[in-house]
Amino acid sequence: MRIRRVGAYGLVRDGDGRVLLARGSDASEFPGVWSLPGGGVDQGEHPDDAVVREFAEETGLAVRVLRLREVTADVIRLPSSGAYEHTDRVIYDVEPYAGALRDEIDGTTDAVAWVGAAELAGLAVHPWTARLLGLTVPPDLPPGSGADVPLATPARVQRFGAYAVATDPAGRILLTRIAPGYPGADRWHLPGGGTDHGETPEQALARELVEETSQQGRITGLLSISHKYDPAALGPEGVPVDWHVIRVLFRVLIDVPTVPVVTEAAGGSTAEAGWFSPAEAKALPLTEVARSAVRQVTG
Repeated sequence: MRIRRVGAYGLVRDGDGRVLLARGSDASEFPGVWSLPGGGVDQGEHPDDAVVREFAEETGLAVRVLRLREVTADVIRLPSSGAYEHTDRVIYDVEPYAGALRDEIDGTTDAVAWVGAAELAGLAVHPWTARLLGLTVPPDLPPGSGADVPLATPARVQRFGAYAVATDPAGRILLTRIAPGYPGADRWHLPGGGTDHGETPEQALARELVEETSQQGRITGLLSISHKYDPAALGPEGVPVDWHVIRVLFRVLIDVPTVPVVTEAAGGSTAEAGWFSPAEAKALPLTEVARSAVRQVTG
């Protein structure tokens, strides 16, 4: 079975440069293994809020988000079930401002500690945390791991997507129009879409750009995280869905723009794509996330 989840995590260091880590308890899939404090994003919850909640639960510290540090993804095989779990991980730099450090009781972690560079080598650390801290780690499971087993069918849908705030050297912005029958139909949106199982956000964005616009883009920065929750959204078949979408927005430059063409691989959700000047883009019927992006790009 293949399953998906979204997690939010915080990186914090003390005055001596030590990093705060949390250890998996016997209630977790990986007892005794250390990672950054954090955990799963609840249905309808913004990752910004999830990392604050998880930090309080696991460490006793109240933290504020300083900045979005990294967005990544990995696939692991769960010992308890053998399922292939794809986790989209949203990682922040955070700063404690209140509370007292303490261990979690009856949770999926059982200890927290400030760990220095010399101590890290002797700890069992989750590969994604080790990679973030610059340690040598074993390779992830190969892309497509578990592709021959079905995806779990959750009662609620939490979708993780990668989207491009894409411009060309002339300052035009690239937008896509949502097809009839899909949420937001006929509004102009950012190119992008959901990440596939085993796919990183960057890989998904490159694929979606080609599928929806036929453009080759170059990521130049990580902009922000946004989310939208609709417990009674209507899917393409007109069936209500408890829908939670979490989007990571990348700044993208299309160095050699071409006439945008929607390919068959876009799956029918994209009606057309186009290049627009700042003035033209502001005059279009835009989705909420596209409107915010156009303001960021055009002022």
